[in-house]
Amino acid sequence: VGATVLGLAIDDRLVLLDDVAQKHYPQIGAENPENAASGWLDDITIHQLATMTAGFDDGRPPKLVRRPGSGGEYSNDTSNMLAELLTLRFGEDLRDVLRRRVMEPIGAPADEWAWRNNSFRPRSIAGLASREFASGITITHRTLARIGYLYLREGEWNGKRILSKEFIRLATRPTDLPAFVPYYGFYWGSNRRGTYPEIPLDAYWAFGLGDSFVVVCPSLDIVAVRLGLGSKASQLPGGDKPEEWGRRVAGFFKLVSSAVNDHSAAPQLKSSAAPYPASPVIKQVIWAPKERILRHAPGSDNWPITWANDGSLYTAYGDGKGFAPFAPEKLSLGLARIEGDPHGLKATNLRAATLEQSGDGPRGVKASGMLCVDSILYMWARNCDNSRLAWSSDHGATWTWADWRLTNSFGNPTFLNFGRNYSGARDDFVYVYSHDADSAYEPADRMVLARAPRRRLRESSAYEFLQRVDSRGQPVWTRDIAQRGTVFEHRAKCYRSGISYNAGLKRYLWCQTLPGGDSRFRGGFGIYDAPEPWGPWTTVFFTEDWDVGPGETQSIPAKWISADGLTFWMVFSGDDAFSIREATLIAQ
Repeated sequence: VGATVLGLAIDDRLVLLDDVAQKHYPQIGAENPENAASGWLDDITIHQLATMTAGFDDGRPPKLVRRPGSGGEYSNDTSNMLAELLTLRFGEDLRDVLRRRVMEPIGAPADEWAWRNNSFRPRSIAGLASREFASGITITHRTLARIGYLYLREGEWNGKRILSKEFIRLATRPTDLPAFVPYYGFYWGSNRRGTYPEIPLDAYWAFGLGDSFVVVCPSLDIVAVRLGLGSKASQLPGGDKPEEWGRRVAGFFKLVSSAVNDHSAAPQLKSSAAPYPASPVIKQVIWAPKERILRHAPGSDNWPITWANDGSLYTAYGDGKGFAPFAPEKLSLGLARIEGDPHGLKATNLRAATLEQSGDGPRGVKASGMLCVDSILYMWARNCDNSRLAWSSDHGATWTWADWRLTNSFGNPTFLNFGRNYSGARDDFVYVYSHDADSAYEPADRMVLARAPRRRLRESSAYEFLQRVDSRGQPVWTRDIAQRGTVFEHRAKCYRSGISYNAGLKRYLWCQTLPGGDSRFRGGFGIYDAPEPWGPWTTVFFTEDWDVGPGETQSIPAKWISADGLTFWMVFSGDDAFSIREATLIAQ
């Protein structure tokens, strides 16, 4: 409830998350004289109050025991002070704000909830009735479920916007500050970091006294409520620690999620293991029948691909002889040019002595990313301690290799592709994605992101790495690769990928292979979308067992996306071939 009231204030622009709390509440924390002596009171932000990272302990009155933002401390009065600040900003009793703005619009009967009077803080502030976020809401299971459904529907109720999508997505994900437990968001717990592998990654929850809680899971389209008087586990030594709260929620929700067999509410999420909720833009992917898949270059795989200035697509193949007429020898890295559309394509192997490599599997250097920008072809190669850049100014006839490598992470880097010759790019940077591993053959828990100015791609010093996305949804970059953060999470499932911009829908489409087994002939993959290169990500399509082998790579060439963004051809390496399958998108 406290997070919901905060969301109203942010949506009304009464506060910003990065605002210093004293700007709105000059006396915050002043009841303990030691706090003023610390010199830290004027550093506390709204964001820190909302995530219990302001540095206060759980005393009465609370004491500042650490520098704000440096770590998490469970503290009831941290949330209570935020309630007082919001009371000052709204200029009225928060109970009335909640009733008028939330409870009445979602149809919560007045006799099914009550915000209790303060138990620890003064009952008024500046002549206004004051509430505590930590003193408790007495509520029925039905009304608590209504709040859960408000979050499940991303802030909309019967066509009326109550909370912004942006706030709900931020509040229900783990904070990027060093929290006291890894699952903590804005008073919500979140499984986005895979803290509890037995439940879906997109599940999040609010936990209350006596093991009462509401769990929201977008990928299963479920809200589950439990009201209780505690549990046996809570009576055990250490059972009342925050990490145990999340474990008890996960134990409960595991039973709920495992009982779900009908997934018709989200037909494109073929498994509850989908790491992100359904796309708000794309409702469904309709694949052409598998009998209409076009296959070329049998015996070759990989196929990173880009749309060049001359109108052709350029791609690279591995462990094969390319397109007919075939190269005389098997290559781990070969180049090809593709002209025309999928039904009438003309493919030509391009022989380039300064590029070609030999060797099977991990013993051979292979391409992982292709890009044409400013009429220059760039290629990321893997399996070379661990990735290396090459470029060609003559459409692949000759290549130059960088005298440096990415030796930490980025074991399978790929480029974000825009339109022809990088037209339609969002800015003057080139973006590079990889799973967070040194080897292309080892899955990781997360994906990482780097960027460099388009005219300085050849300079190792020009690259910077995504460290985090801040409270406003903006990326924070670092030059230190050791400080790299996460752009996408899927525990032990992050692997090879291809990403391109769908200009018609204004969405980034990221194809990601699921590791495990021989995906040439059987396996799964996901397609995820986002409004920006760094997210927030949602799921367009997810399956652990496609009707044909998805191969070890998939990508969507920008050239083969329709102007309205609703049809495309996906290139994949299924059956060890240059495989192409048409798809139609159904928009929300």
